[in-house]
Amino acid sequence: MITQATIDKIFSAIRVEEVVGEYVQLKKAGSNYKGLSPFHEEKTPSFVVSPSKQIWKDFSTGKGGTAVSFLMEIENFSYPEALRFLAKKYGIEVEEDIREISEEEKENRNQKDLLYKIHEVAQNYFQEQLYETEEGRNIGLSYFRERGLDDLTLKKFQLGYSPENKSAFTQYALEKGYDKDLLEKSGLSIFPENAPSGIDRFRERVIFPILSFSGRVLGFGARILKSNIKTAKYLNSPETEIYHKSNVLYGISQSKQSISRENQCLLVEGYMDVISLHQAGIENVVASSGTALTKEQIKLIKRLTPNVTLLFDGDAAGIKASFRSIDLLLEAGMNIKVMLFPDGHDPDSFAKSFPQDYVKKYIQEHSVDFIHFKINVLQEEADTDPFKRAELIKEVVKSIAFVPNLLQQEIFVQQAAGLLHVSEQNLFNELQVQKTGIQQEKPQAKPQLKIEKPEPVRVDAINPLLVLEEKLVELMLKYGDKEISILKKDNIVKTTVVDAIIHHFEEDDYKMISALNQKIVSEIAKGLAQDEIRSGNFFLSLMDEDLTQKLSDALIDHYQLSNWKKHNIFFSKEEEVVDKMVYDIILRHKREYVMKMIKDLQQKIKEEPGNDVQYYAVILKLAQLKIELDKVLYRVL
Repeated sequence: MITQATIDKIFSAIRVEEVVGEYVQLKKAGSNYKGLSPFHEEKTPSFVVSPSKQIWKDFSTGKGGTAVSFLMEIENFSYPEALRFLAKKYGIEVEEDIREISEEEKENRNQKDLLYKIHEVAQNYFQEQLYETEEGRNIGLSYFRERGLDDLTLKKFQLGYSPENKSAFTQYALEKGYDKDLLEKSGLSIFPENAPSGIDRFRERVIFPILSFSGRVLGFGARILKSNIKTAKYLNSPETEIYHKSNVLYGISQSKQSISRENQCLLVEGYMDVISLHQAGIENVVASSGTALTKEQIKLIKRLTPNVTLLFDGDAAGIKASFRSIDLLLEAGMNIKVMLFPDGHDPDSFAKSFPQDYVKKYIQEHSVDFIHFKINVLQEEADTDPFKRAELIKEVVKSIAFVPNLLQQEIFVQQAAGLLHVSEQNLFNELQVQKTGIQQEKPQAKPQLKIEKPEPVRVDAINPLLVLEEKLVELMLKYGDKEISILKKDNIVKTTVVDAIIHHFEEDDYKMISALNQKIVSEIAKGLAQDEIRSGNFFLSLMDEDLTQKLSDALIDHYQLSNWKKHNIFFSKEEEVVDKMVYDIILRHKREYVMKMIKDLQQKIKEEPGNDVQYYAVILKLAQLKIELDKVLYRVL
């Protein structure tokens, strides 16, 4: 277990805007940052990050919390995994608690942890083989040198080499204490009947580690160097618990900051395309690693930018295969351009043949929209053949049909009509046909059971006491240490928000309705007993997902007042009227609590008629207190 001292150091060092900014393109919005939700498809940004409060809130899904909870959501980390990741990022040494953890906890932690660990071990092994063995230097390193890669690039992409010995890594891992079952699950080793001691999957190949968004090794791509062996040139890790190739983009970890900064993603096909462009100084590039582009991969890009440029060489089969990628990107609402390199060049060779400025300028000047691209590709084949020209037109309109924005669809139709010399009306007619076809091709949702329309929620179904309790807890979290002046027994007294509200709860011996509120109030009361005020920041480092969610709800407001200021309309900020709010809500809460006690006693009279005189006396006192509270509330209002 990680010690609390280490957790405190981590929370002191991390910056939520830096952590979230590696996954979401954030733009300044007043004192906060805003961006599109990484958890939900949306067009209007509703994801807010507060640097001052060190929390985030996604108003489209209701999720929120700290940098730690964000990583737990986006990377599916456990709490300790997120802490260790952040400790490594900010250079903090992790101290472990010496107390023993249960076998069940060990088992739960070990499943994925071991898979990540064995991939990390393999990555280090392959790099060591490349640099520190004669075979690795003569074969693997020589190959990379021939491809023009320097040491900085080799280290940046953690490239390696797996030796010719068919079980070299397997034996190495077994000797390190990793068992056969783990090696098989990881896909790093194979244990066929004719070789029960194990065979390395990637033997005699150069290695390309495939990293997650956050930089953890998920799997490997490997290229064979011998041409006289009948086997696939490239071999990838199989699907595992941590590696799903349709969810990963090669180079995303090394490129994410540049993609966000440039607000542009270059999409290529292969490992070497990404690596060579990086070495040439063009770092906003990722690859689909030879697989067809997927919706999950597009979502990774969309977190960082809506702008994508597809880079292709002149291979006709590859170009036509790209049409499906174009349609998927359009469907996701991405802004697409496409660029073909001149004959004989791919991104790898072009980046090595020309200076960085020339390559950048070439990509900018030769990138075209998808309509021009499709027409250019299909025009030569169609020529003047009316049937083929009709198919060309259908292919262009089909892509337009994937565009979700109706205004953009109309503009694209107008553009295509001019380029294809066809009437706009005919293209609009074809557009409706294509949209119908697309809808029919989509998987049909299973028929839903008929659900009776629910009764509208009655006002009396809402517990006003709980609403006021929530507001008092929210005020403690937001303004706990703020000094306020409130009326107490006809005197104005200075106190803190926390002191005033906790005193109110204790004075009435109030039992919290919400278990989470009870936990928060208990922690705050413990703090006061130690002369320590525990408000929002104290709760950020507690290992409680519900707590961090509540904090984000309490501490981040969705609405900004900036739009009102443009029209010279001004309101008091909440923090300017905290005194009044605390006093008012305490009075309202006390009044609701008195009313609840009266109702409870009236119910007891029905259940215990022998004690009615005693209960009526208490009810009378409570009723008098309610009248007094009503008078005070009337004066306050």
